Amino acid sequence: MISLKNFGIFAIVVCLLFPASSVYGHGFGVDTISSVDVQGKQLSIMVEMPMYFENRQDQITITAVEDESKENAKNVTFLIGLFHKDKMIFRNYFFSENGVLPIIVTPTEDSEITIHGEQDSLLGAWHGTESNPVEISGPLFNSGGLYNFEIEVRTIDEPTNIIEDSGIYNADLSLIETISFIQQDSENNDVEFRSKSYFDTVTNFVYDSDAKEIRFEMPFDWSEKQMSHVSVVHVETHFPKDFVEFLPPSYSATVNGIELFKSSVSVDDYTEDNERIVHLVLLQDHLRYMKNEMKKSDKPLPDNMLFTLSTSEDIAFPLEAYTKSEDFKVNLSWDPLEVQPEVPTNFIFTIRDGRTNEPLRSSDYTFVIIQNGKEIHRVSGMAQVGGDFEKFTFGEGQTGPTIIKFENIRNTGQETEFALVVVPEFGSIVIFVLTISIMSVIFVTRKSSLNI
Repeated sequence: MISLKNFGIFAIVVCLLFPASSVYGHGFGVDTISSVDVQGKQLSIMVEMPMYFENRQDQITITAVEDESKENAKNVTFLIGLFHKDKMIFRNYFFSENGVLPIIVTPTEDSEITIHGEQDSLLGAWHGTESNPVEISGPLFNSGGLYNFEIEVRTIDEPTNIIEDSGIYNADLSLIETISFIQQDSENNDVEFRSKSYFDTVTNFVYDSDAKEIRFEMPFDWSEKQMSHVSVVHVETHFPKDFVEFLPPSYSATVNGIELFKSSVSVDDYTEDNERIVHLVLLQDHLRYMKNEMKKSDKPLPDNMLFTLSTSEDIAFPLEAYTKSEDFKVNLSWDPLEVQPEVPTNFIFTIRDGRTNEPLRSSDYTFVIIQNGKEIHRVSGMAQVGGDFEKFTFGEGQTGPTIIKFENIRNTGQETEFALVVVPEFGSIVIFVLTISIMSVIFVTRKSSLNI
């Protein structure tokens, strides 16, 4: 019998429609909807909200910017609908004179949504300014999972310039939820597992003590329309470090019976003193690969993800990633293995032919480090013998999820990415590697010296 309790720990994270800030960042999540065509003008519409939705009140901000002038659009009326689990929470007109619409949100247990503010007489739009924002209260953001914003632009330039059929644009955001599941070990003792989902709600969580395996489900829409909005699916499973029967050096995992790459599964023994955290991180290309594999069975695509997490003795280091064309492959390791702030780190890499695996001499590249969606380091170089290294020292505040990116490999414009988590004082854990092409990835034993 599974007992379930909601910890009430929620966080907002954006499932980006286009490349933008990392879903792991702190502060604000930002979703930018590009190429919004309104009467011949190209707009970008940004949706911002706090990463953590723990206060009594928090603010959502929607901003419309003209792409050509880079200025905020004037006299914009938005028609905004908010949906959760296929149910409409509200759908109303909102007006902003300067293109910036702040909305104060107060989740309550009331049965109805209430909007406070002034309305115009033309469309009944609620007016919002930075000094006097619209306020919405009621049963919204009280549970985890995906939230969808449907946004239309109904006026621009002049308050009376009403636009018909400007198109509907979507921003999908996730309310992060931590849930506790009580399971039994092989001796029928209670063990508390916690699941933290950065995407949608985890259900049907089961620990099988005989198979040494965890299973759980999550709703997922495999349609191309929905998948194009999803940059990453990330789920954490937490359990006690003294739970020895499920504490191997590594794990293997599947989604709907399809085995995940080792790079999608990582072990974090540093973040929590008494807990192990296993991260499952699926990038958009991984999702497309799984969808193609599922289609081979000629069965209808499911409406969910069925995860399994099993014990494994395999080692996943060092990491390898291919470019989109599979023309190039990059090997990456680092020294010291425990990456710490204020300690110089050598990132050791080899650029190889993706088909023959031979090192490629005289390979130029651009080495980029990104944290929270922002570049913190960029340098270009030439790997004369195919292998080289770049040295970088993370600052005291430069911790958390980190992307290591190789751009413009051999002056072809092709690129690939790796990522790790720099944990304060305790070192690093590998979270995922983005293999732009995810075919034929091989993992070999880590070597401390440059392998060329």
